Amino acid sequence: MGRRKRKMKLESDPKTVKRLAEEREDENWRFRSFLKGSDLEIEELDAIVHRHYEDVASRIDCCACGNCCREVTPILSEHDILRMATGLGIGTSEFVQRFVVKDDDGDIVFRDSPCPLQSGNLCTVYDHRPDDCRSFPHLHKEDFVFRLVQAVQNCLVCPIVFNVFEGLKDELWHQCEDDWNGDGHENMRFL
Repeated sequence: MGRRKRKMKLESDPKTVKRLAEEREDENWRFRSFLKGSDLEIEELDAIVHRHYEDVASRIDCCACGNCCREVTPILSEHDILRMATGLGIGTSEFVQRFVVKDDDGDIVFRDSPCPLQSGNLCTVYDHRPDDCRSFPHLHKEDFVFRLVQAVQNCLVCPIVFNVFEGLKDELWHQCEDDWNGDGHENMRFL
C-alpha cells in the first residue's frame, strides 16, 4: 500500500463523470465498505487521500466545471450571508429575501437550485462565496473515513472526487480485491 503509480488519465467532463459514477455505484459502495473495514490508520488514509487530492486538483480546474454549483446545496451561515450580501453590494435583509430559505431541517440554504449566484460555470461572488463552497469537495479535511458516504455521493457530481476515488481504488483496493468480498470477510479460496 501507499505505492505511487504513474499519473492516471483524468476524466473532467461532468456528464461523463456522472455516467461513469452511476455505472460504478455498486463498486464504489463496496470500496466504501472495504475502507471502513480496512486496517489503515485514519491518519494514513488521510495522507493517501490528500496526496491524490493534491495531484488531481492541480490538474482539474474547478472554475471550468462549476457542476457543484448546479448540483450541491450549501448550508449557509449568517457570516456567509453577510459576506455574499457585501459582495453583491446589497443589505443582508435584501439578500435573505431574494436568495435564501430554511429547509426542512431548519438549515439556511439557497431558495433556488442551481445556485442563483452562478453564471455559466462561474460564481458571481467567488471571493465572497460561502464556507461550504470554499471547502468543497472536502477532500483536504482530516477523517476521510467518516465522510465516505458523502464521498461516494460526490463522485456523481465532482470530477475531482470521482478521480480521487478511482485513484484510491487503484492504489488500495484493486490490488487486493480478490482477497476481500466486501462484507469485511476474506474470500475462501479453494485450490
